[in-house]
Amino acid sequence: MAEKVLGGKSVEVTDEGYLTNMADWSEEVASDLAKEYEIVLTEKHLEVLNFLREKQAAGETLTIRKVGKSGIVDIKGLYQLFPGGPLKISSKLAGIPKPTSCV
Repeated sequence: MAEKVLGGKSVEVTDEGYLTNMADWSEEVASDLAKEYEIVLTEKHLEVLNFLREKQAAGETLTIRKVGKSGIVDIKGLYQLFPGGPLKISSKLAGIPKPTSCV
């Protein structure tokens, strides 16, 4: 565990950079995390992040296919929004734990 300043406040993150407390999340925190991946968050990014947060809160298992069927973005679009590991990166930016399907 480590502390990191994101969104103007100090938050705890895992060794891989995932928030340890979902309640620490805000759009500002997500924006600061996105900078590490050279991603500038758009409304579409935020729709995906909010979808992931809702599904996580409901206890659902997250997969790329589930996001692709969300009606927000298709799988190709998800890869364009979060290149290099769409579910892993989007989960980190959404302030939720790393999905078990991600290595």
